[in-house]
Amino acid sequence: MKKFNIRKVLDGLTSSSSSAAHTGAAKENDAVPESLQSEHFQLCKTVRHGFPHQPSSMAFDPVQKILAVGTLNGALRLFGRAGVECYCQHESGAGVIQLQFLINEGALVSALADDSIHLWNLRQKIPAILHSLKFNRERITYCHLPFQSKWLYIGTERGNIHIVNVESFTLSGYVIMWNKAIELSTKTHPGPVVHISDNPMDEGKLLIGYECGVVVLWDLKSKKADYRYNYDEAIHSVDWHHEGKQFVCSHSDGTLTTWNIRTPAKPTQIITPHGKQPKDGKKPEPCKPILKVEYKTTRAGDPFMVLSGGLSYDTVGRRACLTVMHGKSTAVLEMDFPIVDFLTLCETPYPNDFQEPYAVVVLLERDLVVIDLGQIGYPIFENPYPLSIHESPVTCCEYFADCPAELIPALYSVGSRQKRQGYSKKDWPINGGNWGQGTQSYPEIVITGHADGTIKFWDASALMLQVLYKLKTAKVFEKARGKEEKANTDIVDEDPFAIQTLCWCPESRMLCVAGVSAHVIVYRFSKQEAAAANVQLLEVRMQCELSDTDSPDTGGEQTPTQASSVPPSPQEGDAPATASSQPSAGGNGSNPSSDGQRDNMPCLQVRSSPLKQSPGYQVELVVQLVWVGGEPPQPITSLAINSSYGLVVFGNSNGMAVVDYLQQTLLLNLGTSELYGASEPYQRQPCSPRKARQPSGALCDSSDGPNAAEERCKSPNSGSTSPCNSDDERKAKFIKKVKYKSRRFSKTVANDFARMSRKISSSNEHKPNTECHSSPSRKRFYYTHTGTPTSSRKSVKLAFPTANSDHNMNSKDNSFSRSRSSSVTSIDRESREAVCAFCFCETFPRKSADGVPGPCVLVGTSQGSVMLLAISLPPGDDQRLIQPVGISSCGTVARLKGGILTMALLDAAGAALPASYEPWYDPNASDEEKEKERSRWRRPASPPSSQEGHDSQFAVLCSEKQAKVVAVPSQTRVHKHNITESSFVLRADVVQMAGANCIACFCANGHIMTLSLPSLRPLLDVNYLPLTDMRIARTFCFSSLGQALYLTSPTEVQRITYSQETCDNLQEMLSELFTPVETPEAPNRGFFKGLFGGGAQSLDREDLFGETASGKASRSLAQHIPGPGNMEGMKGAASGVVGDLARARVALDERGQKLGELEERTAAMMSSAESFSKHAHDMMQKYKDKKWYQL
Repeated sequence: MKKFNIRKVLDGLTSSSSSAAHTGAAKENDAVPESLQSEHFQLCKTVRHGFPHQPSSMAFDPVQKILAVGTLNGALRLFGRAGVECYCQHESGAGVIQLQFLINEGALVSALADDSIHLWNLRQKIPAILHSLKFNRERITYCHLPFQSKWLYIGTERGNIHIVNVESFTLSGYVIMWNKAIELSTKTHPGPVVHISDNPMDEGKLLIGYECGVVVLWDLKSKKADYRYNYDEAIHSVDWHHEGKQFVCSHSDGTLTTWNIRTPAKPTQIITPHGKQPKDGKKPEPCKPILKVEYKTTRAGDPFMVLSGGLSYDTVGRRACLTVMHGKSTAVLEMDFPIVDFLTLCETPYPNDFQEPYAVVVLLERDLVVIDLGQIGYPIFENPYPLSIHESPVTCCEYFADCPAELIPALYSVGSRQKRQGYSKKDWPINGGNWGQGTQSYPEIVITGHADGTIKFWDASALMLQVLYKLKTAKVFEKARGKEEKANTDIVDEDPFAIQTLCWCPESRMLCVAGVSAHVIVYRFSKQEAAAANVQLLEVRMQCELSDTDSPDTGGEQTPTQASSVPPSPQEGDAPATASSQPSAGGNGSNPSSDGQRDNMPCLQVRSSPLKQSPGYQVELVVQLVWVGGEPPQPITSLAINSSYGLVVFGNSNGMAVVDYLQQTLLLNLGTSELYGASEPYQRQPCSPRKARQPSGALCDSSDGPNAAEERCKSPNSGSTSPCNSDDERKAKFIKKVKYKSRRFSKTVANDFARMSRKISSSNEHKPNTECHSSPSRKRFYYTHTGTPTSSRKSVKLAFPTANSDHNMNSKDNSFSRSRSSSVTSIDRESREAVCAFCFCETFPRKSADGVPGPCVLVGTSQGSVMLLAISLPPGDDQRLIQPVGISSCGTVARLKGGILTMALLDAAGAALPASYEPWYDPNASDEEKEKERSRWRRPASPPSSQEGHDSQFAVLCSEKQAKVVAVPSQTRVHKHNITESSFVLRADVVQMAGANCIACFCANGHIMTLSLPSLRPLLDVNYLPLTDMRIARTFCFSSLGQALYLTSPTEVQRITYSQETCDNLQEMLSELFTPVETPEAPNRGFFKGLFGGGAQSLDREDLFGETASGKASRSLAQHIPGPGNMEGMKGAASGVVGDLARARVALDERGQKLGELEERTAAMMSSAESFSKHAHDMMQKYKDKKWYQL
């Protein structure tokens, strides 16, 4: 008898019900093979580029040629040769106050502001902490580690000096107390220890500098002070002469004192480098403190004395300077930023030999400068590190992987001509480490936009970063010479040329840039210089859609959310409306209107003189939005360019515009509401008991004509007597608020952050609402332009009449909208629907199955609507520059929760369908060269047409809340995935990964997620980085092949990977800091010095500081903490062959350490036995001849 299985019955019922729920298209789509699995994804950090944010200290290994920089937030950055960089972070986040290399040992000691010291192991590619020591009762102020010594001197705020064994990180019982170091007759505390160093010629003599001006030469063996040197001014730094007979001190009054160690009564020399010497022989006027001085000797000539600070107090406003004194010459080198620290690089690591300085490394607050001391004029070295990212604040960022192979050499060739002259001819002196042996060979390019209008192209291949080319967009505009010429830029008073967003096509090399002053610039790449010509200008008048929800309100501050007014619907049968444009003589719009308002005026003045353009990116067209009725143009929120169609499309909160940059004409200028069709299911009215305010949002009859429409679009303070005007006081407050909010670019960023914060809060308050489908019809605008391109400069002003409506979209599908209520503020806080995403593609403009794909553009809005516009291109390339381009609206494709972030198209097999592009050619080359370049390129094949009634494409749509896959041309939803409920997505991209495609998302709550395509299966979800500031949201970007980056600080870029393959190969790809190098030989003392003892005297510190001689330190003084990079950590972290070698090396180290300890114990036992034997023998000799009664 067959056994009954209830589980099979339930499975059959489940499968049958699920299959019935799906449409036929969905069944077919389930068969699309997907190769991506969760095993392909893993998230980890790779490298960090840029200048260390808030640097605080610096150290250099003269043998390994490695530079270390510490920061105030506990970060460590290590630099070697070009391309060798490393980033580490202390867990506590406390500031680094000092760094000390164990020279040529592959280790580094860091002292932090939380009174802890750490030992870093640099022999591994990712450095780790081996030991930590946390002081409990004293504050650390200064550290000193002698060359080839394992004993670290630590000075404290109380004036004491403790000694730490860096091998075991244990405290010695030997302590130099402040009250023993200073004179007994001194009644005041000497202050913190500011300097510690041993005599170059006698390791047993320790020089201790106290803040009050007292310097003590301490004898380590006798444990007492040999000499004490007193000066009235506070000490900042001390440095020895290499012979150990004299030292120099820098003081707070700008003086340098030179002392002979055997004459402590007074200094042998007192100089004030920048002080004015009075004629009557009096003491020179005091100057600013000399913060640091270094005294370096040479064999062939005079010594070098390098110092920072010490300028006269009358040099107000003068920049920070570094002073180099060599013989009788004094050079004052001005720096762009304040000096944090500097180091003199010398040929030898031995302090008792001639130093032979050859360079000075100067760490500034925002730069790193290396000065060549070997050339006249002290030129600087050309810095090979990518430390100029923050030269101007980064405002946007884009990341491109697997670019065309010819692109990086082309950008480098034009960028190499921009390099400055006057650098030192020598090689970069910091040249330690080795490059990684990575397998990543595809080219990667990073583009950064900056606040001063510059755009930088970076080569990011193989985990490196190198600047390729720099483009200055501000050259297109006139420079303001005075305050009277800044009238139009007051909406962005600071950084009017800042880059808002950019769009780049790597294949055609076309670049489109949008700035904060509502301008768009189209660039074309050329390897040749272009003749000087006037800048081609196109001015666009985008009307403000002031609705009821945007009108002035007397109660409370307006808080924009994501709701919008109802869009008018175009009718299919309406006749197209055409308009023509005339070039204006002024070139930059008309003057303010008669009532004093600004109208038809751009925010920036395009230069009127011819512009000479060097090889690289050259201006093709400038598009500017103008003021309308006293209102400034809204910032551009989205941008796209297609070289195959010759079109640029951009949008903002008012609507969108399409520009033909080949004919330099405006094709389309529509409000967001006009993009919707007549029978749209998304047209709804607010379900609120509050009556709509007729003046600002009422709809008028079509008989009113365009004049009425223009009257409706004027701002409240336009002076019109139309019913659009409301209360004057409320209007004035509204206009003032708008101007105030848009006055500064930095404030715009703050407003964006506030908007995102409101999204999080509003998503928790969301409640679904009922729908009211009622909307009057509107005409569809089909705009064509019949003008022909001319060589002269032109200015076109054109505006479609936009309807103002009080009807708001229902927020049933939009969790960003607040719940409806009868409150006035809950309605007035709604904001207009903005256009926030574009995607050029070749798809089906209609739902009919027998259609043929054609050029289209997908339009996404902040309310989650996705519309489709069809593009009609003239046939043939010959007619492209003569015939107009037609654009028609095809209605709404889908609706999602939240604003649209990205859109893409897939074929029936799930492969990405890239937009067509024009092959790159040099516009300044000859016709033969152009044809030769074009023949080397091929356009992507057109997508196949729909056959037998089946869908042949998938439209991938991703918003701030969810993702959808829609089948095309049927426009039926195939898959849907809710990405987040409590947060929102900041950045989303359709990327290629392991030969397939997926959606990569970064949420405001810090989660990074990937979804498969087309099924939208979650593949990765990692809580990586919560949104802490707008900088991350503005710069986070994904690229294909599992790479991403963001601006982690104002000066640094952090790169991450979400690819399992990259994570597995990361160890091989990273650079090596430590390389085996032989330590230079010690200087020869000479025959007579060796004979008469005049050379350097060594000290057995183990006998002085060891436990047997000095005892154990107090346990409460400091706490030893084993680091994660210690023996156990290395055992757990190591894997594979490298791990086996590391474990073997660790085992050998442990065995050697145990053998050493055993040898020490054996030697101690032998010594004790010999002592006992000697005493026994002496006792025997004493009593062997004596009788028992003589004892």
